[in-house]
Amino acid sequence: MLRFFVVICSVVACSIAAMPASAAVTHHKHVTKKAAKSKHKVKANPQRIISTIRSDKAYHTRPSAVSQNDSNESVFSSTSGLQLASTKALIVNQDTGETLYAKSTDTPTPIASVTKLMTAMVMLDMHLPMDEEISVSDNDVDTLKNTTSRLRVGTTLPRGDMLQLALMSSENRAASALARTTPIGTIAFVAAMNRKAAELGMKQSHFADPTGLNSENVATAEDLVKMVKAAYQYPEIRKCSTSQSLEVPVHGQRQMVEFRNTNILVRNAEADWDIGLSKTGYISEAGRCLVMQAKIAEQPLIIVLLDSYGKLSRIADAQRIRKWIASAS
Repeated sequence: MLRFFVVICSVVACSIAAMPASAAVTHHKHVTKKAAKSKHKVKANPQRIISTIRSDKAYHTRPSAVSQNDSNESVFSSTSGLQLASTKALIVNQDTGETLYAKSTDTPTPIASVTKLMTAMVMLDMHLPMDEEISVSDNDVDTLKNTTSRLRVGTTLPRGDMLQLALMSSENRAASALARTTPIGTIAFVAAMNRKAAELGMKQSHFADPTGLNSENVATAEDLVKMVKAAYQYPEIRKCSTSQSLEVPVHGQRQMVEFRNTNILVRNAEADWDIGLSKTGYISEAGRCLVMQAKIAEQPLIIVLLDSYGKLSRIADAQRIRKWIASAS
């Protein structure tokens, strides 16, 4: 029996050795194709990062999520575990100026509605009466991006309420009305925004409108730290940007209309953040943006997150930063 088995094995071995080259190639192509198909399936399911807040579900990580600028190395190494979905990020101690984390901080990029912090500063520098009523006009309607608004044309509110809607709810019509109704008008107002930026040392920044809808509103993360530091000195900006909600009368509506903060970390008390200033932003060219002044582990920090990937990933990034800072303290 053993002898018979050896003979059979020899025959099979000879048959394989005699296999035509074309058949071998065909077999190889079949295996390669199968392997490639399997590899494709793996790529179709990228790694997900789960946020620590319940409302944040999952985000795909960018390939460059932990890359650092050679000139802006993080104080903590990239192996420390902090991986951000934002393509540009900067964390600075507000008091000492120490940089805790930096990624692509010197690259100018569209900043969307983060622009409204500059709009607020320039308007407040004019010391106009905050109880003076101003109205939304047809000139405040967005014809660039054709965005909609619940702040209807004809709505008349105190300037202070318009400021809060611009900063808290990122209302574009409110920001436009704030600039347009100043004694100098919108065009000169935008010029004043650029002068203010120069005064603050924002050397790589440019402003084209008071809302941020124009993608020519650009800045670096480094410049935005300077802008947030300056904006934090205005009590009105701190108060308006960290308010949870505001009800106002809107033209043509019988009931009061509630506007809420665009930053879930501010409007959701369960998030348990100590935030002194906040501004979100989004247009397609800028991605999801978030700048904040917040106290974490007893440190007053300025956090800049730009071009974040995913609708809520900037919030998840902020949560990851808080956990990272707390664990390093």
